[in-house]
Amino acid sequence: MKLVIGSDHAGFELKNAMGDLLRGLGHAVLDVGAFNTNPSDYPDFAEAVGRAVLDGKAERGVLICGSGVGASVAANKLIGVRAAVCHDTYSAHQGVEHDDMNVLVMGGRVIGELVALELVTAFLNSKYSGEERHQRRLQKVIAIEKRYTGKETK
Repeated sequence: MKLVIGSDHAGFELKNAMGDLLRGLGHAVLDVGAFNTNPSDYPDFAEAVGRAVLDGKAERGVLICGSGVGASVAANKLIGVRAAVCHDTYSAHQGVEHDDMNVLVMGGRVIGELVALELVTAFLNSKYSGEERHQRRLQKVIAIEKRYTGKETK
């Protein structure tokens, strides 16, 4: 799978560990930064990860900041990005299966590498179910986007 990964300075170490892991599993990984622990701003990386998914450079994204909250909020400003902060495996797979989540967000100051590995694995091994109830709800989310932006998403 083609993946994009990004973080601010607070998620830098976890991002690098996840990038190495994903490459080791045979995934193509586009790293959009940060590339060091110098202070940086999570919205920049949230936008870069989201753009890569929307532009087809990656099928899914992994985004990390200190808590995961700020990056999740910022990523969801991009029309068509469905990002969620997940710190448990149920949310990581259910977000894909029910909500067609395309960006997994984690908090580098909240979880460790082993939990992150479990979350990324659950996220990547899941597929959107397309069940009628989930499709109906997703269409309502897309309709909200369109009402407030005038733009249609996929």
